[in-house]
Order: sequence, then structure tokens, then C-alpha cells
Amino acid sequence: MGLPIIFQQKTSLSLRQVLIFGGFMVTMSMGIRHGFGLFNLPITTANGWGRETFALTIALQNLIWGAVQPITGALADRYGALKIMIAGGILYAFGLIGMGLSSEAMNFTIAGGLFIGLAQTATTYSVIYGVLGRNVAPEKRVWAMGITAAAGSFGQFLMIPVEQGLITNFGAQDALLFLALMATLMVPTAYMLREKNFVYSHKAGEQTIKQALIEAMGNRSFRLLTLGYFVCGFQVVFIAVHLAPYLKDLSKLYPSVGAPAVATTSLALIGLFNVFGTYFAGFVGQRLPKRFLLSGIYIGRSIAITLFTLLPLSPMSTYIFAACMGFLWLSTVPLTNAIVAQIFGVKYLTMLSGLVFFSHQLGSFCGAYLGGYFFDQTGSYQLVWQIAIGLGIFAALINLPVREQAISRVALV
Repeated sequence: MGLPIIFQQKTSLSLRQVLIFGGFMVTMSMGIRHGFGLFNLPITTANGWGRETFALTIALQNLIWGAVQPITGALADRYGALKIMIAGGILYAFGLIGMGLSSEAMNFTIAGGLFIGLAQTATTYSVIYGVLGRNVAPEKRVWAMGITAAAGSFGQFLMIPVEQGLITNFGAQDALLFLALMATLMVPTAYMLREKNFVYSHKAGEQTIKQALIEAMGNRSFRLLTLGYFVCGFQVVFIAVHLAPYLKDLSKLYPSVGAPAVATTSLALIGLFNVFGTYFAGFVGQRLPKRFLLSGIYIGRSIAITLFTLLPLSPMSTYIFAACMGFLWLSTVPLTNAIVAQIFGVKYLTMLSGLVFFSHQLGSFCGAYLGGYFFDQTGSYQLVWQIAIGLGIFAALINLPVREQAISRVALV
């Protein structure tokens, strides 16, 4: 006898409450981290570090985020998301304080890599989408995920000028301390997302966490989504961390792109157009096959990167590139998570989203670190741009065979 594929729990949050406070949580957590690339040159210059040091910190941050996310997700699925989100907000603040006060590379890497990496497992999409999945009707789920992702995108747009302003007026170290104060707002936000009636229950015939993991890892579509998500992480984190220094380096050939305002405006445009892209993905994802949309996003990124690196560089070409990449930036998030929910249901959505997200963060680690490593070795980012283009084509192809149908389960005894 088949089991229902969708697990729906009666909880206490309204759709509006989930969207407003879930969106604000993601706005803060994603917005702050989006501006870390602005700190690259000020921090490395002030401390006499190579770019590889800063790149390693951000790479480790993404790796920790991805590696621990399935564990954080399983805990949130089992015990509820409230305590997880509170701990994440506190860790986020401590990590930013550590980054601001560190003058040694090891301390900086622990604060920015370990602490903030752990914090992001508890305050970003996977945990918020778990809350959303339990409180939003299935027919509105993709749309709601798109709205939440758009909120995170708006945070990226909002925080770029804020962070650049803090750096300009107070210096990079003090700017990080101000951001730590802002990060504490995630703690009261977590209370607004408390699911009062959340109770984990396991009846005879229902999946255990172990069975859910085995089922997901044995599913071909899940594996393909996981591989594609690696590419997403590689591309977006490489650009977020290294676009500003890339423009500064090329200012010798194209002087107009070297002004800090060009990099700041470009990163802000990524965040702004990401709002439209993620909302569009959530809206269209309810009507068209999500695997085709994912393939289109990845191939679109490769085209945008190719044109950006081949055509003459100017502020306008940089802004157009940022707008195009922004529209395609995190539009993969609602689509990928919606496919996971569609295939496996929402009982273990936080954990399974975290598992596929681990691949995203492996890609993020590679994009952040290899950008710094190859620059220090060759004096250029050209090789990493080429890798990003090839990976985009690869991801476009492997998403095409993904099957979006709910799997058929037999009763477990």
C-alpha cells in the first residue's frame, strides 16, 4: 500500500507571517554575506595578507555551511527550527566580531570561516524553507519559496551600499562590528517564526531519517540536482568574492572600472535583479517544468560570463553583466528546493535541502578558494572564468533528465 508523498503538519504560522519574518531572516543572513567581497582588498591590504588568505576564509565558510547544513536541517526537522535559528543569529554576530577584531590570519579564518559558516546553516534557505514547507499549502509552495528567495535577494541589494558606506566612513574592521550588531536582529526574528504546535511524530510505516537519506541518495534525479547545485555555488561565490578585485586589476587597461563605486554598484545590481529573478523563477516554476528552467539558468550564466570576459570592459558593460547575472543568481534556489519537496515530500525537507545544498557549498568553496589561488599563481582570474563557463554548460545538460514526479513508496514495517 502506498504512503502519501506529501507530509503536512498542522502548525501555527500564517502565510503572511512566514513570508514576512522568514524573508527578513534570509534578508539579513544573505545580505550581510553578499558584501564580504567588498572587504577583500581593505582587509588583506591592512594586514599584509595575500588574497588567498581572504579567499580561504570565505571558502571555508561555504564549506562549513554546506557540510553541517544536513545536520542542522535534521535537528530542525526533529526538534523544530526555533532554537536552531536563535543559535545561528548569536553565532553570526560573534563571527563578525571576531573578523573585525582579528589581526592574525588564523583567528580571522576561524571567525569568518567556522563561526559564520555554522551560523549560515541555521539562518538561511534550508531552515526557512523547512518552516515554509510545513506551513504553506503545496499549490503555493514554489511561489512562496520564490518570494522568500526574493527577500534574500533584496537583502543583498540593500546591504551592499550599507556595507560600502560603513567601510568608507569607519574602516573595514569597525564596519564588521556594526554588522555584528545588525546580525543580532535575527534572534527576535526567530521567535516570530516559532511553530507553537510543532511536534515531531513518527508512526509505524513512516520513514525514519536514515531511510530518507538512503532513499534520496539512491534517487538519480536527486543526484543530478546535487551535481548541478555544485556549479551554482562555484559561479556565484567566485563572482561575489572576486569581482571587485578583478575590476580593480583591469583598471590598468580600463581606468573607468577601477573606481570602488563600480564594484559596489555591480554587486548591488546583482542583488536588485536577483529579486526579480527569484520571484520570476518561483512564479513560472508553478507552470513550467522546473528542470528546463534550471537548464536555462545555467546556460544563460555561461553566455553572460563569456560575453563579459570577451568584450571590452566598461562600467556599463559591467552593470549589464551584473544585471544579467543577478536575474540568474539565486533563481536556482526555489526551483531546486521545490523539486526536492515534490519528489520526497516535506517531512524531511530541511535535511534533504541541506544535503543537496552541501554540493552547492563544495562548489562555493572551490569558486572562492580557486579564485584566490589561481590569481596568486598566475596573476589573472582568466582560468577561473573559463572553468565557470564550462561548468555552466555541464549543469545545463545534467538537469535535463531530472524527473519531477513524486516517488512511489511502499509501507514500511
